[in-house]
Amino acid sequence: MAPILREEDEKNETIPKMLCQMDNHLACVNCVRWSNNGLYLASGGDDKLIMVWKRAAYIGPSTVFGSSSKLANVEQWRCVTILRSHTGDVMDVAWSPHDAWLASCSVDNTIVIWNARKFPEIIATLRGHTGLVKGLTWDPVGKYVASQADDRNLKVWRTMDWQLETSITKPFDECGGTTHVLRLSWSPDGQYLVSAHAMNNSGPTAQIIERDGWKTNMDFVGHRKAVTVVKFNPKIFKKKQKNGSSPKPSCPYCCCAVGSKDRSVSVWLTCLKRPLVVIHELFDKSIMDISWTLNGLGILVCSMDGTVAYLDFSQDELGDPLNEDEKNSIHQKIYGKSLAITTEAQLPTTIIENPEMLKYQQQKQQAEQRSAASRETHTPKLTSVVNGESLEDIRKNLLKKQVETRTPDGRRRITPLCIAQLDTGDFSPALFNSVPILPGSTMSSQLTQQLTSSDSNTANSLSLKPCPEPTANAAPRPADDALHKEGVNATATTLSAVANSVAVKPNSLTSAAKIEPMKALDSRFTERSKATPGVAVSSLVSLAPLNRVKDANALKDPKPRITCLDSSSDSEGKMKAPSLALNKRKIEMEGGEVVEKRKKGRPRKDTKILPMSAAMLQTAPTTDKDPPRVIVPMAVLKLPTPAPQKAFTLQVSSDPSVFIEVENEVSTAAGSRLSRLKCNREGKVWETVLTSRVLTAAGSSDVIGVACEDRTLSVFSACGRRLLPAILLQAPMSTLHCSGCYVMALTACATLSVWDVQKQSVLVKNESLQIILSGTDTTVSQSLLTRHGVPVVSLANGKSYCFNSALGTWNLIADKQDSLVQCADYRNCIPSQEAMLSSGPLAIVQGHSLNAGRQASRLSATPHLLQQGMTLAYLENQMASALTLKSGPEYRHWLLIYARFLVNEGSQYRLRELCKDLLGPVHKSAASVWETTVLGLRKRDLLKEVLPVIGQNLQFQRLFTEYQDQLELLKNK
Repeated sequence: MAPILREEDEKNETIPKMLCQMDNHLACVNCVRWSNNGLYLASGGDDKLIMVWKRAAYIGPSTVFGSSSKLANVEQWRCVTILRSHTGDVMDVAWSPHDAWLASCSVDNTIVIWNARKFPEIIATLRGHTGLVKGLTWDPVGKYVASQADDRNLKVWRTMDWQLETSITKPFDECGGTTHVLRLSWSPDGQYLVSAHAMNNSGPTAQIIERDGWKTNMDFVGHRKAVTVVKFNPKIFKKKQKNGSSPKPSCPYCCCAVGSKDRSVSVWLTCLKRPLVVIHELFDKSIMDISWTLNGLGILVCSMDGTVAYLDFSQDELGDPLNEDEKNSIHQKIYGKSLAITTEAQLPTTIIENPEMLKYQQQKQQAEQRSAASRETHTPKLTSVVNGESLEDIRKNLLKKQVETRTPDGRRRITPLCIAQLDTGDFSPALFNSVPILPGSTMSSQLTQQLTSSDSNTANSLSLKPCPEPTANAAPRPADDALHKEGVNATATTLSAVANSVAVKPNSLTSAAKIEPMKALDSRFTERSKATPGVAVSSLVSLAPLNRVKDANALKDPKPRITCLDSSSDSEGKMKAPSLALNKRKIEMEGGEVVEKRKKGRPRKDTKILPMSAAMLQTAPTTDKDPPRVIVPMAVLKLPTPAPQKAFTLQVSSDPSVFIEVENEVSTAAGSRLSRLKCNREGKVWETVLTSRVLTAAGSSDVIGVACEDRTLSVFSACGRRLLPAILLQAPMSTLHCSGCYVMALTACATLSVWDVQKQSVLVKNESLQIILSGTDTTVSQSLLTRHGVPVVSLANGKSYCFNSALGTWNLIADKQDSLVQCADYRNCIPSQEAMLSSGPLAIVQGHSLNAGRQASRLSATPHLLQQGMTLAYLENQMASALTLKSGPEYRHWLLIYARFLVNEGSQYRLRELCKDLLGPVHKSAASVWETTVLGLRKRDLLKEVLPVIGQNLQFQRLFTEYQDQLELLKNK
């Protein structure tokens, strides 16, 4: 528009005049219309098509077809949909006030209403005109759509049921001859409808029709030939105040432009008896179309002679345009409601009291359009059917498609249709997964359990991966390691069930590690994994459901069979499964035999049976009825320690890149053997010596920690300076983590300590894992330290705990077996533009059972109320866990999902409490203990993000207005 508005821009070569020329229509284009949100352009032509265009990402200049190379497209516009239904030329198209519908009319005498949210769905075809329909206009309140045709008829249709409201013929009785178009227009206050091509006393007029009773007492007179087009200015105006004069209460008015076959344009204000201005002989031929600019001060007119004129007005001429609030208050007075209509269902009833609400309602619609569009483009057919719908819906849809025939004697026959049994039991959950099933997710274990077979071989092929041989520098695996990895099994089914529980768990580790390396979690994907405890199978054996076995022969073998289960190798380090000290001691007492060295590949069928002490595994007497149970005594708390190695290297940070090299016993000085620690930080190398063998090391971008055989822990700065004298631990180190300036030590006697090296203070002091390990028959499978120094310990039974140093408590933050995770259904509360967070500590600890939960929810046929309660509980757990882990981005993510869920479910009580907490006290007092921030996020900024979500449900508009006003007031404080 710049070169049209300003002469200097027109002369400027660098400013493009034409942005894009679209050549897809096959015949003359009769009408183009922008959607109200400005995203789409609809065009209709003589090729009977309506095309909807959207601006695409600019790929590079493309020349216009058939032109010299100079004429290039500056912008790229692509056709997003082609609407085919009309059987004749399309004469006019119009978007409804809130872009919910697009109407088109044609010389086939029909008007088609398209669903603009789901092109190319047709909502209605309006039939009734007996001549060519040449013009359309929507009532700005969204209640009516009006059409005008060559049959000397103007019809008004209701949007509620798409039936005829009224047909107006009187002003058009005298009309002779035809015009190319009949573009009528509705005033922005909705009070008047002005038609084209009417006659009064054999003179051409533009007929004014009042909404109240459809009266036809007024018209715009003066054109010498038939009126072809009428267009109201989108703004409502009020009189311009003279400088210094006291403001008089003036009546708001509208402005309307009228174009005619006599090649002139007149502009009228509804407060004047005569036109404001008439411009004669603007063109050589009849006027085709008129459009106002959005600010209401410019007008574009086009003619049959192929030219477009731009007329510029000033506020002195037209008046002061009302702002949105004033416009809405006028609508409020007239209709008792504003123009923001939320959904088709609410059209006739909703009253919106707050103009801001309107904005969020429209945003919601746009989001729905976008998500619908992305669903259509991205999902394969199978999943798009299943993912969005409940099984009941699928069943109903299948029934809708049933084929009905009639026999010769007139009886109905329905062709039988095969419908798969849609109960969750007989239905592979894989069908529902639009995302791949990750090992370790609840979904994958459900899947494996379904595939469980009574043949031990299939169990192996399912989930037991061959484990690579230990590398040369790793110590040879002791016998007790092998024993530790074995499950005791009375039946083949138990074996495969154990296989699930074993082989799935370590994988969940690797899958998380591959997704996003995090500084705090470097420990997980490095050589140091040797120190990470594996999964104690012996404890999981008793979980297997034995009573499902159908094969009686399997039960007759009372001898416990033992099979080697190998955990899959980790992503970088070869994961070396540690042993329970308990097993170690038992075997030493009994002089246990050494297992033959295993070859690569899956275990052989005839794996040797190892001697087992009666104390360790007491097998209950077996009868055919009562399957054997394996009872495991409670383990003495002792965590595995890493075996000393000659040398090892590990990467402790990826950004900046930091590598540590450790060489043990490099040289001897004064009788003691020295070990060397070398660190390479982005090419800069430093090294230091230690007097004892190094067992394990860890680091972050700020500190490096090294644990030695003599139970000491040394901490160095990023440049190699020793920060503390060696710390003496109460037991050898089991696992060491560093994150930022925090160091975490997990010792062999299952105590946990965390220090802040920068402040030289203790956060967690020798805290025993007794509380979380007691009574669970399980062991530690993974541990990590978050950026904020919160230690997290995951157990083999799927539960993860973090230690809250402020409260001095262990808090449960993840449970893979939790039914809430599987039944929580919040998939429609996740904003499309925000992917699920996969990098925060909470996401990593919980693995990707989140996605699985959202799919499992589609399987479960739980009643809505129960599901709502479970989802609420789950989301509140997620928020509390993110808060305890001090993970700001995740807290914000779950808070917004929670708010969306509360809005969707209409829980006002909880929503109000949430807003109250985020807003805080309006007046500061000495007694108020309200914190302005949470995890570094300002609470009032969070409230600003929550308000648009609340704005999408009309039920909460009072709540919305109340908190929005308070935020406005507090903005200045």
